[in-house]
Amino acid sequence: MPNSFLNLPDAPLQPFSLPWLETAQVKAAILRLDLIDPLISGNKWFKLRHHLQQARESGAPGLISLGGNHSNHLHALAAAGKRFGFATAGLLRGHPQDTPTVCDLQGLGMQLHWLGYGGYRARHDAGFWAPWQARYPGWHCIPEGGGGAAGAEGCALIVEQARSQLPALGWSGYDAWWLAAGTGTTLAGLALAEAGAHAVHGALAVPRDHGVPQAVAELAGAQGYQLHDACRGGFAKFDDQLLAFLAESERHSGVPLEALYTGKALLALRDQVEAGLFAPGTRLIFVHTGGLQGRRGYL
Repeated sequence: MPNSFLNLPDAPLQPFSLPWLETAQVKAAILRLDLIDPLISGNKWFKLRHHLQQARESGAPGLISLGGNHSNHLHALAAAGKRFGFATAGLLRGHPQDTPTVCDLQGLGMQLHWLGYGGYRARHDAGFWAPWQARYPGWHCIPEGGGGAAGAEGCALIVEQARSQLPALGWSGYDAWWLAAGTGTTLAGLALAEAGAHAVHGALAVPRDHGVPQAVAELAGAQGYQLHDACRGGFAKFDDQLLAFLAESERHSGVPLEALYTGKALLALRDQVEAGLFAPGTRLIFVHTGGLQGRRGYL
């Protein structure tokens, strides 16, 4: 697979103005990873890029990974498999459900296997992959959410895309990043690319006991980033206050948002801005990590 086949359009970096940012005199730009492709959207593309390269180099006939019935990761994986000529299989949490995402996965040709809840919890056990590798010999196995070193290395490219567009905004530089953290892979990739040059703030959209702090530390070390709690009651949880905040933010900015990751990250940013975390004149890059297809699960 020549590298040219792996290229999608760069994510545009756009001015991002909201009343509470203006009040605090914090300048922000939003990196629209949601706009790079209609199907292989958001940070999932960067997580998958190195895996696709490795799969082609090894001659793997297919790609196999895990996720839930609204999974942005599996959605992007199924679309990438169809686009770049790989068969795909998904190992899903729980029992069969007909969600919009599941219908898309089937339409994109992904073979689905429902593991139940106990079976899915065993995904970190030694030997979990052995029966699947026997069933799909030679296929490339991708960690849940595209996590791991390959995913983090791909996400480091996000920094390059943003930096190349700073002159068009009239920015000579920036001070910090802010983004949602679901597995921590994207956060780790940015921290690796920055190597301490700029602060990277991750809004933790899942409970801490999901292992994100440990995952980021293993991938990127312990320096150069900060985690902020933003899960609002648990994994995939949202509430009326969050939905109202998103509606107001979309009205002011014209940017579509989703509640489970980018929306939680934006609300956590507002809280920190209003608490005075950032001095007036700070220049922030906010990462829109995509995942808009998942909105169909709750709208």
